[in-house]
This record gives sequence, C-alpha cells and structure tokens, in this order.
Amino acid sequence: MSAVQKQNTESQRARLLGSASAGILELTMFHPVDTISKRLMSNHGRITSLAQVNSVIFKEQANASIAKKFSSLFPGLGYAACYKVLQRIYKYSGQPIVKDFLAKNYGECFDQKFGKGTGKAIMHATAGSIVGIGEVVLLPLDVLKIKRQTNPNAFKGRGIFKLITEEKFALYRGWGWTAARNAPGSFALFGGNAFAKEYVFKLKDYSKATFFQNFCTSIAGACASLIVSAPLDVIKTRIQNKNFDNPQSGFTILKNMIKHEGFSSFFKGLTPKLLTTGPKLVFSFTLAQTLIPLYDRLLK
Repeated sequence: MSAVQKQNTESQRARLLGSASAGILELTMFHPVDTISKRLMSNHGRITSLAQVNSVIFKEQANASIAKKFSSLFPGLGYAACYKVLQRIYKYSGQPIVKDFLAKNYGECFDQKFGKGTGKAIMHATAGSIVGIGEVVLLPLDVLKIKRQTNPNAFKGRGIFKLITEEKFALYRGWGWTAARNAPGSFALFGGNAFAKEYVFKLKDYSKATFFQNFCTSIAGACASLIVSAPLDVIKTRIQNKNFDNPQSGFTILKNMIKHEGFSSFFKGLTPKLLTTGPKLVFSFTLAQTLIPLYDRLLK
C-alpha cells in the first residue's frame, strides 16, 4: 500500500469548520492590506514619489483625515466576506478531498514515479493545482470585490442584483487567466508546504504537525505561490478592475504591459503582496492546517 494511503484523513466536518474559521479570521485582520495590494497592482505607470503612493492607495481620500483614509480601505467588505470564506472552504477543505482521491487511485503511481517522500509531496501539490483551477467558479465574487476596491465608479447607478442580472457571464471575464494563475500558484502553495513538511521536518503524517511546523511550512508554500503566480495575477487584476462597459482582453493587457511598462510590470505589487498577502495566506493556511486536525479530534 502507498505511504500516502496509510495516512489517516480528517472528517469532512472538521475540514469544513477548520477552513471556514481560518477564512473568517483572515478576512477580519487582512482586508485593508488586500485593498492596498490590489490598488497598487491596478496602477498603470511608474510611481516615483510618496505623494503618488498616497494617491494610488487612498484615491479620493488621499487628502482626508487619517480616520477617513483608514475607512476607505474597507470597500467591498461584503463581497470579500462571501468570497474569502467560500474560497478558503473550497481550497483548504477541497484539496484534501482531491488528495484522498489521488492517494486511493494513483498513490502507487506517484510513489513509483517520484519516490515515496517526493511522490507524496507532488501529489499534495497536484491536488492543490486541480482545486485551484476549479476556483474559477467563485470568480464573480472576486470580480465584484476587486472592482469595489479599485474602481468603485463601475457600480454607479446600479445595485448588486441589477448588476448581476445585466452582466451575467461577463462576471466570469478573465476566467482563463485566473485558472492559469491558480494552477501553478496552488501547486506551489500546497507543494512547497508538503516538501517542507517532508524534507525539513521529516513528517510522515502531515496532520500531526505542530503549530510551529505548520507556520514554517506555510511560509514556504505561500512565498513559492506568490512568486510563481505574480505575472498572471497582475493581468487577472487588470482585467477585473476595468469598467463593465469597457472590458479588455488579457492579451491586449499583456501586449500593452510589455510595450509601455516593461518586464518588471509583471511583478508590480509583488513586494507589498509578499509583505501583506503573504502573511495573510500564511495566517489562514497555518490556522486551517492546525484547526482541521483539532476539530477532527473534538468531533470524534
């Protein structure tokens, strides 16, 4: 029997509760920094002064009081709540389901092809990549959240229900680029995490990892994921932040970025993303990996 197949798996209830808890706590703490990251990625051209940074981040509240500036970082919170919690439930409880399926049906193949330790880690990464691609089903919530954060004028004169009725499948605009971003990003997230558990901490059963071990391995996975997915994430964000009546294709954005902004534009927002989204991803991934086994023990 494959080494992967011998691992105990947590109950679906534990996975659901653990991932939902992680998503709620993440949203509570990190929505403002997510807004900052999205606004920096959406900015066209070079930023050469602190005044420009202030204008890009706070938009029309750039010259307002500190309190108003801070409150301006919470647009789209309702969409973010729906999206982030559903996304974390889908990703953190969905990846183990796919991993269990791969272990049951193809565990021996991974072991034979890559060796037991590496095969197990690559299987975790593959399961993450498959789940990452399927994450496009949540794309409309992400689109609405990003537009609220970066282009609130797109909502003028239209309520949410009218907007959804009018736009319909247009809310899935950029789904191909999103899937292309998610596939390697999720592969790197779960793969980096699994490789660190396998080769740094020498764990045979990943669910037995301590909070510190989960924290360290989550850092490895999160950094790998953000770096790998950065170029496609910039394109995805620019597709999604356009006005509903002025869409642009990903290839047009790609061409304009190369022509007018250069190769470095594909990594715009990477540093603040590593400093903001990185800790956010590490925070939720660490909590999910710690809470799921804990809930599993409590529910037995």
